[in-house]
Amino acid sequence: MKQFRLNRLFNARSKRCFDVAIDHGFFNERGFLGGIENLETCVKTLVTAAPDAIQLTIGQAPLLQSLPGKEKPALVLRTDVANVYGKDLPDHLFSRMISQPVEQGLRLDAACIVVNLFRIPGEPEVTDQCIQNILNVKPDCDRYGMPLMIEPLVFKPNAEAGGYMVDGDLEKILPLVRQAVELGADIIKADPTDDPGVYRQVIEIAGRIPVLVRGGGRVSDMEILKRTFDLIQQGAAGIVYGRNVIQHKDPSGMTRALMAIVHDGATPEAAAKLIRA
Repeated sequence: MKQFRLNRLFNARSKRCFDVAIDHGFFNERGFLGGIENLETCVKTLVTAAPDAIQLTIGQAPLLQSLPGKEKPALVLRTDVANVYGKDLPDHLFSRMISQPVEQGLRLDAACIVVNLFRIPGEPEVTDQCIQNILNVKPDCDRYGMPLMIEPLVFKPNAEAGGYMVDGDLEKILPLVRQAVELGADIIKADPTDDPGVYRQVIEIAGRIPVLVRGGGRVSDMEILKRTFDLIQQGAAGIVYGRNVIQHKDPSGMTRALMAIVHDGATPEAAAKLIRA
């Protein structure tokens, strides 16, 4: 039964997925709200651009699901909230799961639910909470046929990076991705490596589980297009980008450009022509 929902998430022609993440307001960080201040407008813009999925929270998912018609993107439902992203971290860090996440996902007609698996230097208790969240939700995902996307995130030390910064060290990413697979992920949403040319090792360590690559922080158009092209060439099953789409001057054009790379194998140069100058 999970396959029925996965069929809505992955493009029938390319068997890949482009999920636009706009769930950033869940995390109580002012800097995360750029481009999504008016989320209703943002959702409508993205729906017009037609990515495969849009990632939202329980409070904002109705903005997508209440739109009429059957052609809109699938819903990926964010199910955990955390306070680990700030430049100045509080004394107590947490990652909390919403109540009855699978039932709420079913009521919202989600194609998938997503939960974090953090690796934060010096904060093992947050990893413990993430693992407990996954262990608690996995049986219900299997019982009700809800695909489980696990998001293994490797952080740089906060004192070094000055806030939420992805550590693209392959040696740290590999074991966390494998742990997510061992915990029962149906989809992996993983960090990009510093060197996109070694990403095939991440794909290999995930085995039969498709890997979608996170976008990370905002970068130039050609950088994100070239990185996406390289990652798809390495075997990634798709991408989950947020800020590189929603903070762009032309989010619809950037969406179309990325879709051309993910689904049609377009070169970065050809894809760039779909973005308004």
